[in-house]
Amino acid sequence: MPNAAVSRLVLADYSDPLVTDTARSALAEIGGRVSCGVVFCSADYRDHLPDFLEALQLHAHIPVIVGCSGSGLIGTGLETENARGFSLLLMHLPGTTLHPFTLSEGGTPALDDGTGWRETSGTAASEAWLLLADPNSVPIEPWLAAWTEAFPGTPCFGGLASGGSDGGDTFVFRDRELIAGGGVALGFQGGVKIHTLVSQGCRPIGDPLPVTAVEQNIIQSLGARPAFKVLDEAFQSLSDREKQRARGNLFAGLAIREDIEEFHRGDFLIRNILGADESSGGVAVGAMPRVGQTVQWQLRDAKAADEDLQFMAKRMAAKEVKPFASLVFSCGGRGRMLFGAPNHDAAVIADSFSPHPSAGCFCNGEIGPVGGRNFVHGYTASIALFE
Repeated sequence: MPNAAVSRLVLADYSDPLVTDTARSALAEIGGRVSCGVVFCSADYRDHLPDFLEALQLHAHIPVIVGCSGSGLIGTGLETENARGFSLLLMHLPGTTLHPFTLSEGGTPALDDGTGWRETSGTAASEAWLLLADPNSVPIEPWLAAWTEAFPGTPCFGGLASGGSDGGDTFVFRDRELIAGGGVALGFQGGVKIHTLVSQGCRPIGDPLPVTAVEQNIIQSLGARPAFKVLDEAFQSLSDREKQRARGNLFAGLAIREDIEEFHRGDFLIRNILGADESSGGVAVGAMPRVGQTVQWQLRDAKAADEDLQFMAKRMAAKEVKPFASLVFSCGGRGRMLFGAPNHDAAVIADSFSPHPSAGCFCNGEIGPVGGRNFVHGYTASIALFE
């Protein structure tokens, strides 16, 4: 039997009959066999979480459930922000071995112990990992760095849970239990191809130049010229309208690889500009650049974000990727706030690959690989396409 999937986007307050009916109809549509379920729910479902997860697991016959809270929910071609309800993806993966792993307080190895992570998770064989974490209880960047060390070359995708309109009440769960300490991983081994698509929503401005002087996170010079001057020249190259949009939306792009003759979209890791000082010429960024690393300033706005996701999706579609399911993790700063209209990221995926079962949520941070290495991102769409 081939791989199969079904999704549901339910926009309603918690109701046991509603959840039961949804689970039963999804099970019938997928043919009665389920390997795993990925679930995202609004923060108000927390009070009903044990009953909610029990109803899903019993009536949809789901052996493994992982999921988290989301300030907004995503389905096939649809996004709902600040809505109540849940988004569900069921998959039947007959040729795939699944490796679920819980990160909880006091139950994990040291963050710098890659061997410990492999032993604790019980596998070194997964070909891709779904990672979900509570940003209020998990030091996500050290965790992801240790995870990447433990499983080198293995792509990770997912996101950090988000909550209500105030950003609070975030949580992660596995099967019927809320995870104290806040993280869960699900590994996929064999039987399915998982393609990751990470759109950081920027376009380059100015010229790519090597770092010629740096002190910790402060770039002092690029191409032997003050970094502030290079940044100012990139800003001045914009049109008047672009300059208005650029205020607060300029970022640093750090090249992931240096063995590239010409840099394009997707070749840079996007990080915040934390400050700039004209007198010293330094520019502080949210990363630790190194001498010789290429840096190019980046502009993020609705136009750039749309172009970037469209470009990434078309490039993936050109490889004849035909997903039977997808998971979409979009930053809470995207959606209507960025694009001025609903459904942008979900609609691009549905249009680029034809509609297919899809689920996701708006996140407090998105996890995905860039240049073969896994990172936590902001203002990004991280998408996993299951083929």
